[in-house]
Amino acid sequence: MDKVRIGFVGVGGMGQCAHLRNYATLPDCEVAAIAELRPELARKVAVRYGVPRVYPDHHAMLDAEALDAVVASQPFTRHGVLIPELLDAGVPVFIEKPLAASVEAGRRLLDAVESRGALVMVGYHKRSDPATIYAKAEIDRFKQTGELGRLRYVRIVMPAGDWIASGFTDLIASDEPMPPLDQDPPASDMDETVYEEYVSFVNYYIHQVNLLRHLLGEPYRLTHVDKAGRVLVASSASGVTCVIEMSPYTTTVDWREEALVAFEHGYVKLFLPAPLAVNRPGRVEILRDPGDGVAPVAVTPTLPWVHAMRQQAMNFVAAVRGERKPPCAAHEAFEDLLVAREYIRLRFGA
Repeated sequence: MDKVRIGFVGVGGMGQCAHLRNYATLPDCEVAAIAELRPELARKVAVRYGVPRVYPDHHAMLDAEALDAVVASQPFTRHGVLIPELLDAGVPVFIEKPLAASVEAGRRLLDAVESRGALVMVGYHKRSDPATIYAKAEIDRFKQTGELGRLRYVRIVMPAGDWIASGFTDLIASDEPMPPLDQDPPASDMDETVYEEYVSFVNYYIHQVNLLRHLLGEPYRLTHVDKAGRVLVASSASGVTCVIEMSPYTTTVDWREEALVAFEHGYVKLFLPAPLAVNRPGRVEILRDPGDGVAPVAVTPTLPWVHAMRQQAMNFVAAVRGERKPPCAAHEAFEDLLVAREYIRLRFGA
């Protein structure tokens, strides 16, 4: 294919500022159409980004357009309703994280993906940050060479903060009413209060649940969750101790997410920017301590000025072309829902 022809399903805040503005400027991508329930918003967005055709919903767009892929930035609480309809078009689909709002909805959606042999990329954008890509490659190399000894500990700290980082400054807004949308049914194994806690957890901290598995390169299981919901402890398949700290403090004008991947004789540290920060990658610090009187050395590589959301768009286009696998596919995203369910059980006993 000369250019990958993409249709957008939904161009609200995240649809525009996290996704569309990146795809619209990729040289090997053409945003061919928009499906948006709010007609005036759709028209304004199409004019801003030079999208030639607008449709009132995804059914009309898929019936009329010959697309190579679909980007659907939609509330995850309706993925189980919407995404199977998009899969019927027979083209790759990008969705935001998490896979669904419950294990049940996620399993149904995963069955739909696997029965169709579909390519579904789930938007865990932190995997696409240049810093994460660099850190992951170094972690895997250290595990293979053994030059820093055994991997022994992983800690992720996720303070709540200014995740927008002025990323909505060019948002086209609309006061048009949003029509009611079909939602996935709530989880049948939780009462309303507990289910709200589950949805809140997968909305906010599922990124770190997913990132932990990515950095480890293997599955893990939860062993402890404190009742206040500030710390979860896990053990990986090979016995590595893992911790995720959830908002031990908060910031109002900053974002201080970080990960420590510790070996016996050094570490890889990863510092990630706010999700909607533009043209700003994360940062990596690597410490090597050779011992025997040799001075330890810490290095911080210089990374390209590419933000995670833009690299994520490039990764999806490359996956559509068959040039590489998506950073996170549906089957792995389903594992995050299982971890989240265990978190709820350990925290609330439900």
